[in-house]
Amino acid sequence: MKQEALKTNNVVSEKSYAFALNVIQLARALRKQHEYEIASQLLRCGTSIGANVEEAQCGVSKADFTAKMGIASKEARETYYWLRLLRDSRTLPGSQVAPRLKEAQELIRILTAIVKTAQKSRVTKLNIQHSPLNIA
Repeated sequence: MKQEALKTNNVVSEKSYAFALNVIQLARALRKQHEYEIASQLLRCGTSIGANVEEAQCGVSKADFTAKMGIASKEARETYYWLRLLRDSRTLPGSQVAPRLKEAQELIRILTAIVKTAQKSRVTKLNIQHSPLNIA
């Protein structure tokens, strides 16, 4: 009996997973062209986004969650860099790379917003807890 993957309604989890599947396809195309180094770089950072998002979901603290989402954001930016190189060097056809660039940009926007929101809520919480007005 096959085990089903955990179902999630988390947009960033779903998008990062779908993106990773698309990155795998690009890496396969690159390997067929004997572009092993860039295929490995793209595969590593492009799949790491979703892995870090998944880890963040079970973070042991708000700081852990924020750190993992921050790493996912950095990996998305690195992936965007490699995709731009592929496009601009014409290693892969622009029509093959352009949709992935759009997906990467969307992930960067979502992850950046999540990290900023998480950081703000953490700072606000700390300020309230350590306020001289907080009399217990």
